[in-house]
Amino acid sequence: MDSTDGEFSVVGLLFYLALTVGIIVAMWKTYEKAGKPGWAAIIPVYNLIILMEIVGRPTWWVILFFVPCVNFVIMFMVMIDLAKSFGKEWWFAFLFFILGAGYFILGFGKDEYKGPAAPTKEAA
Repeated sequence: MDSTDGEFSVVGLLFYLALTVGIIVAMWKTYEKAGKPGWAAIIPVYNLIILMEIVGRPTWWVILFFVPCVNFVIMFMVMIDLAKSFGKEWWFAFLFFILGAGYFILGFGKDEYKGPAAPTKEAA
């Protein structure tokens, strides 16, 4: 074992912690822009309930986040709705999966919340 192995793990841990705190702050700001309490972003499961309200999906969709394989599809659909709720195109949803970049852009950028983007029964 090399003497630098421990140093790399400390640097990695610090990077991970900084990224985690950054994503939490960015999510907090994104939730606030959508008119929801920012602290809701840090409460497990409750943050998904609030996210469903932000994008306009039914609350029961939270259950789908706990179904293996289905959760990936649902998360991508919700991220597309979140992007559209802030006036972005569908492809912007990919940025949420790249180190949370989508949350950083929405939270710290000048984008404004346009309202829930999910299709409603009235529109169908």
